[in-house]
Amino acid sequence: MNAASAMKPLVLAALGLLLGACQSLSPSSPPAVYQRTAWEHLQSGCQGHECPLVNIDTLNFSDEPALNRLIDRGLLELTREADGMPLPASLESYERDFLTGAKPGWSSYLQAKVREQNDGRILVELSSYRFTGGAHGVPGRTFIDFDRRRQKALELRDLLLPGQEEAFWAKARQAHQRWLVGQGVGDDAEFIATWPFQQTRHIGLARAGVLLMYDVYRIAPYTSGHPLLVVPYPQLNGILRPEFFPRSR
Repeated sequence: MNAASAMKPLVLAALGLLLGACQSLSPSSPPAVYQRTAWEHLQSGCQGHECPLVNIDTLNFSDEPALNRLIDRGLLELTREADGMPLPASLESYERDFLTGAKPGWSSYLQAKVREQNDGRILVELSSYRFTGGAHGVPGRTFIDFDRRRQKALELRDLLLPGQEEAFWAKARQAHQRWLVGQGVGDDAEFIATWPFQQTRHIGLARAGVLLMYDVYRIAPYTSGHPLLVVPYPQLNGILRPEFFPRSR
């Protein structure tokens, strides 16, 4: 047997493994498996209806440790009361510190949930709500758009063809106008002047289109919650990278 013949089985075996890995993330492959972990703790020794509490509802993916780390970090980032504040070391340490200093009626909620799984991507939505007195609490929300093949959270620059960012935001402005009409303020000049369109970093790929989510007070008053804009895929031809368009089922 010559060297070429001897190498052929090894090459075929390696090719088989590669194809198997690719097929595992094909559109027809099973979705990623995960478990929900949830708990709620009250301030130690407290009794009654005004006990401070921390409620955490998170996810753990069996075969996606990188995503698990992103979820933990994302939830911890939602606990910060201001940009630049240091992150807690863990969810457990955040809970301990919050309850130690909490006053009656204070509460903190953190949640991670899978919004969609499709085309080898997992769209996770993170949300928070913290009440520490005042007229109302402070909500937070963001996306993790995790690409299983790339093993990373996708950002806008990953999604767009070169030089298409301005065109993308032009389409987002159109989506914002549709949202205004849906809210009944499409012709309200005062509302539009007070709450003009702005860009957002909370972006995710969904079946319906590219989602753009906004923090409260960003493009609308508190009562509007977290506005969600949708840019349909047909409007993104020549803007979005071809691999991010939905695959035919």
